[in-house]
Amino acid sequence: MASASQIDHPGATLTAAHLIGLRDLVARRHRGERATTGLPGSFLSRRRGSGQDIADIRAYVAGDDLRHLDRGATARTGTLHVRNFQEERDRATLLVADFRPAMLWGLRRAFLSVAAAEVLALIGWQAIDAGGRVGLVAVGSGPPVMVPMRGRTQGMITVIGGLITAHEAAINAGADAADPPLDQLLDGLDRIAPTGAEIAIASGFDRPGDDFATVLATLATRRAPHLIWVEDGGFATLPVGRYPIAFRDGRAALARGTADRPDWPSSFPDVGPRHRIDATNDPVAVLGILEPRP
Repeated sequence: MASASQIDHPGATLTAAHLIGLRDLVARRHRGERATTGLPGSFLSRRRGSGQDIADIRAYVAGDDLRHLDRGATARTGTLHVRNFQEERDRATLLVADFRPAMLWGLRRAFLSVAAAEVLALIGWQAIDAGGRVGLVAVGSGPPVMVPMRGRTQGMITVIGGLITAHEAAINAGADAADPPLDQLLDGLDRIAPTGAEIAIASGFDRPGDDFATVLATLATRRAPHLIWVEDGGFATLPVGRYPIAFRDGRAALARGTADRPDWPSSFPDVGPRHRIDATNDPVAVLGILEPRP
């Protein structure tokens, strides 16, 4: 199995420049808009209050708190001016990336794992631009990579660093790495994500595990799960049949092509938003799926 340094292709590796650049897509789509989507964590929810962000500066009127005087505006105009602050309602979004071995492949544009990181980065930038906080749990064959909840641009950049670290570790683990069921890896997310948080899980949902529905139901009691099924549309277009796949380490496997697009497993409870993302789609198309225009 090749190491991350040996795989130098935009569809097989993650770079900070690419994931940071996705913020421009979100910004261009939201330019001039105060509200975005109905997804938890992806809309601006602010009101005047006692927060730390300045809403505006205006002339002083009787009864205003003198502690909020703006010295600069007062000096420029010669009259008293005060700052109005806006209160930010906390919007917490936990990004969950599935980097198990089953996600480390792709037929056309990108690995499923890369497409998963892209869609999570888009959701993360939505949350940050709405004044919220983001955190990360990236699971794979080894120990999870976790990034605590933080706000502002620096918080999202730290999350991106976690995505890159976890993805490189997944590739370097090799083709024979363990591929545990998803329910085992996600058990305990309810103890990590704050109450009311959105939990965006990007995965191919292969081998979800016998208790995956229970894990989702537990998360949904006080949080908002958001499932993003990442798949490769190129595989679904192959005629029905068995296809040999050769790995670099000499192993061989068989994959089955089918013209039918599988439905969401009936065992998955309907607990929140669901999206299906084709790894062959670029981030512009993916953002259109997350935020369809009316």
